Amino acid sequence: MMESGRSNLETVASATLRRREFLYGLGASVGALAFQAMLQADEAESSSTKRPPLSGKSGHFPAKAKNCIFLMMEGGPSHIDTFDPKPKLKQLHLQEFVRNGEMKSAMESGKRYFVESPFHFQKAGQSGADISKNFEQLAECVDDICFYRGCQVDSVNHPTAMYQMNTGNRFGGDPAIGSWTTYGLGSANQNLPGFVVLPEVSYPQGGASNWSNGFLPAHYQGTPLRSRGAPILDLSPMKGVGRKHQRANLNLLEFLNTEHNDRHPQHVELSARMEAYELAFRMQMEVPGLLDLDNEGAVTLESYGIGREPTNAFGRKCLLARRLVEQGVRFVQLYAGTWDSHDYIERAHGNLIRQVDRPIAALLKDLKQRDLLESTLVVCCGEFGRSPDNGVRGGTAYGRDHNPHAMTIWLAGGGVKAGHTIGATDETGAEAVECVHHVRDLHVTILRLLGLDDNKLTYFHGGRYKQLSQFGGQAIEELLA
Repeated sequence: MMESGRSNLETVASATLRRREFLYGLGASVGALAFQAMLQADEAESSSTKRPPLSGKSGHFPAKAKNCIFLMMEGGPSHIDTFDPKPKLKQLHLQEFVRNGEMKSAMESGKRYFVESPFHFQKAGQSGADISKNFEQLAECVDDICFYRGCQVDSVNHPTAMYQMNTGNRFGGDPAIGSWTTYGLGSANQNLPGFVVLPEVSYPQGGASNWSNGFLPAHYQGTPLRSRGAPILDLSPMKGVGRKHQRANLNLLEFLNTEHNDRHPQHVELSARMEAYELAFRMQMEVPGLLDLDNEGAVTLESYGIGREPTNAFGRKCLLARRLVEQGVRFVQLYAGTWDSHDYIERAHGNLIRQVDRPIAALLKDLKQRDLLESTLVVCCGEFGRSPDNGVRGGTAYGRDHNPHAMTIWLAGGGVKAGHTIGATDETGAEAVECVHHVRDLHVTILRLLGLDDNKLTYFHGGRYKQLSQFGGQAIEELLA
């Protein structure tokens, strides 16, 4: 009787499933087509489930760069005081800032006023690039650099601007550009993360969401390495636990997790966690040697400013970035800041330039000497530029406010037009006026140099295919060699 009842239930269930399949087959809507595309992608992925998720992949077209080092000057460096001199500000100094109409002394009105740069500029290299004289070492590298003055963003707030520069989305929650890169290309070293972040001791505004995988699988999130103490917490096993014992524990855990994963394939986070355990196990052998800079030699350490102040901390990051890309890490992001100089800009920017000048120049020279610059794209920028004016703060504590309409971004290596300055801002540096592009186009350009097409590098989420540029963009052809 029970067998007959079970048979009837199975028959009804089977008929119900066939009916649902039939009805679904009739639903040739956009949603159904998208769902079918997702199923096809899942099937393609499942056919290669044994491949590590960060295995190297071919791009959409031949790449100029294999790796990217992204130097993030958090806080918004002033283009007017670094790479985009504005002599007009000397004439307008302390005149009231108005976009139209008469200017008058701000010392009398107490309103906003123009501020001249406290720094002197020079024409450097054969290209005659404009650069503040405070950049004593970087001035030697300008012929390998492409300075771009036409980029604009949407936000004047640090967290939202940081999110937009790093992820394309002002409101966070989307994958970082390093995550998109490793999603598209994988990594050449399966014993290290494909996307490594070297933050300040205190994380930037917006926190770890600046290097999040967002809606991409967790394999593609950025891995921060701490600048002090253990680079990664809990990476090393407990005292007394050997490699064989640890391997046996991981094998047992993998067996149990695999069984659970087979029963609940919708829980995609579990497979990512399983891979993270394996990656951590492999990293135990690779990371300690990678982080040991002593075998670099005294000359190299000196060139990066390691072992002395104020260059030691950022010098270590730059040298480690070179070592990481040398070992096949796809995307490395370094943070230096904060450049948020609303007052005392001469002191604040002066100190920060001294911290990064020698390390960045050493990085470019080191990459070039090792024949790595041609295959490594180096990008340096903040989340926005700064204004030619500021409010009165004690009369002489001159600084600058946030400016999303003008900034200078420079790129080197990896197929960019070295020794050129592209774009321009107006006579006071308030707004880009030549070769003007939204930051989405900068993102598309970076992907292009890495061999990726932003329109094809997509991921289905929230009912549609999403991409780094949000809704599409164009490469800035003027930046390409």
